[in-house]
Amino acid sequence: MIYIPILGALALATGTILEKIVLIKKNMNIKLYQTACFMAIVLAMLPFIYFFWRLDAQALQWQNILIFLGVIIVSLIANMFIFYSMKWEKITNLEPARILEPLFIIFLAIIFSFFIDSGLYDKNFKFVIPALIAALALIFSHVKKHHLNFNKYFIAAILGSFFFALELIISRLILDHYSPITFYFIRCSFIFLFSLIVFRPKLKSIEKKSWALILIAGIVWAVYRIVIYWGYINLGIIFTTLMIMLGPIFIYILAWKFLKEKLNWKNMVAALIIIGCVVYAVLS
Repeated sequence: MIYIPILGALALATGTILEKIVLIKKNMNIKLYQTACFMAIVLAMLPFIYFFWRLDAQALQWQNILIFLGVIIVSLIANMFIFYSMKWEKITNLEPARILEPLFIIFLAIIFSFFIDSGLYDKNFKFVIPALIAALALIFSHVKKHHLNFNKYFIAAILGSFFFALELIISRLILDHYSPITFYFIRCSFIFLFSLIVFRPKLKSIEKKSWALILIAGIVWAVYRIVIYWGYINLGIIFTTLMIMLGPIFIYILAWKFLKEKLNWKNMVAALIIIGCVVYAVLS
């Protein structure tokens, strides 16, 4: 089962590369992309909803409904911060801020574990320490002097990463009452409807080649999040986060292959440290 998060890491890398191709090479408007991508995610999951739909009676309790509404609101806030930052700042300059998400997840999981004594948030230092080391190595590999321009767009990206992490941590409170695909389908449906109503994008203006890339990206992001939810339920938040941090290693490889981005020594060192941490956690 520990190999399933590796699939999620690969999906993260593939989705990130496809997103960069559409946003940078295809020069697509962020509002248009966000709406189209969430529509693609919802459409990608539709054929599987009939077979994997599960919504337990506990999910309909008022407190759990409020938590789900909180998840949706926090995810909307995260998306709006990321949208704001990406509208006016280069994606490559925002990578140090975006890459903070795993670190935020680890810290929030530890904090929640002290207040919620139900086994939902593990604080096993056998996994926490290597996860922290891997997260810090990942941040180190992305920090460059000319990137650390703490303007309002960079700060917005940091806030976006924090709220995405908070969304995932809050989601764990009610994940057991849904199948991962049901949870993600409902979440994305709400975000799609919000984007469609607020942004009012001209979806017909998207060319066929871009639609094909967006649909593939939608499938990939669906796989990524479903694996994340499955991992949180079956393997724990910290361990799953550590395994997903293999994603940037795949990103380095795919970016070098398809975007012609050069690998530097920081990327190499971070990749070795992350792999070492994953191996330690798996074998310990």
